[in-house]
Amino acid sequence: RVLSLELNKDRDVERIHGSGINTLDIEPVEGRYMLSGGSDGVIVLYDLENLSRKPSYTCKALFSVGRSHPDVHKFSVETVQWYPHDTGMFTSSSFDKTLKIWDTNTLQPADIFHFEGTVYSHHMSPVATKHCLIAVGTKSPKVQLCDLKSGSSSHILQGHRQEVLAVSWSPRHEYVLATGSADGRVKLWDVRRASGCLSTLDQYNGEKFKASSEAANTAHNGRVNGLCYTNDGLHLLTIGTDDRMRLWNSSTGENTLVNYGKVCNESRKGLKFAMSCGCNPEFAFVPYGSTIAVYTVFTGELITMLRGHYSTVNCCVFQPHFQELYSGSKDCNILAWIPAPREPVPDDISEKSLPQQHVNPAYEDAWSSSDDEG
Repeated sequence: RVLSLELNKDRDVERIHGSGINTLDIEPVEGRYMLSGGSDGVIVLYDLENLSRKPSYTCKALFSVGRSHPDVHKFSVETVQWYPHDTGMFTSSSFDKTLKIWDTNTLQPADIFHFEGTVYSHHMSPVATKHCLIAVGTKSPKVQLCDLKSGSSSHILQGHRQEVLAVSWSPRHEYVLATGSADGRVKLWDVRRASGCLSTLDQYNGEKFKASSEAANTAHNGRVNGLCYTNDGLHLLTIGTDDRMRLWNSSTGENTLVNYGKVCNESRKGLKFAMSCGCNPEFAFVPYGSTIAVYTVFTGELITMLRGHYSTVNCCVFQPHFQELYSGSKDCNILAWIPAPREPVPDDISEKSLPQQHVNPAYEDAWSSSDDEG
C-alpha cells in the first residue's frame, strides 16, 4: 500500500490556513482527528473520517484557534501534538516563546509554559506511564522538561552548545530522550540520571578521531533539525543541513552507515518527517523541497518522490490504520496521499479457462486417479 501512495483526487482537506503549514499530528487513539499548526499562529482540528460516505469528500475542519481567539499564538506554531492517551487534550508550541496545553472540548489553554527564547519543537512520550514530562527544544542550548502534573518547568538537561531544534522520546523506554541541535550533535538522555546524557552520537563510530580524543562527537556536519525513532524504538533516524540522513542503533549509539544519498535540507528550523508503522520494510517520508521523498529505512533506497505541492513541504504525518500520508506545505495546503486502489480480480476466472498451452510440460499434472485406470 505504501508503494502505491498517490495524491488522492477524491479527498480534500478543507483549506483554512492563510499561511504556511508547519506541523501536523494525528491522534493515536482512533487515528481519526488531525491537528495542524500554521505560520500565522492558527491551529486547526480536522475530522479525517468520511462522514458523507460518498467516494469524493472533504475532510472538514471541526474548529480552529484562529486569529480572533484570545489565546491564539502570537507567532508561528512550530509543533502540535495530541496527548498520547486520549483526545481531550493537545499541545502546541510557537515562536512566541510559549508551550500551551489545550483542553480540546473548551478550546481554552489549561496551562501555558513560558520560555526565554523561540520554541522550535516539543514532544510528549507516547509510552510513558510513570511521568508526564514534555521535552522542549528552544533557542537555548538547555533542553527543558515541563511537568504536566506539577505545571513546573524546573528540570533542565545541559550539554548542547547551540539551540535545540528537535526532540523525540523513545517509543521503547519512557525515560530516554533524543535531542538534535544546531551544534551538529545528537544526544541521548536518561532523564532520571543526574548527569542526564547517556551518549553523544558519533557519525564516525570512533574511527576518525582516535588521535585527538578532545574532538567532540558530531552526528552531522551541519545543524541537526530532524529526529524520528523507528516504531519499535530500536533505531533513530536523524537529518541535518549537511544534506545527510543517518540511521543509528539507538541502544549502542552506532551509525549504521545506511546511505540515503543527498537529502536536500535547507530548513532554518525543525523539519518534521515521518516513519511508517507496521510495514515491511519500513519507510521514511521526508520533506524534500516541494516534494516528499520516500525511502526504505534500512537499505536507504529512494523509492519515489511524491509531487503535488506548489511550495516547500514542511511536515508530513503517517496514518498507520490505513497506511495514508498527510503533508503540510508553505503553499497553505494539506494534501492526502492514499494507496491507489487495486483492480479487483473477477471470481469467475478459474484456472480451467486459462489457455493451456502456456503450461510448461514440467509443471503439468502427471498423476492419474485409480478410477480412470479401472
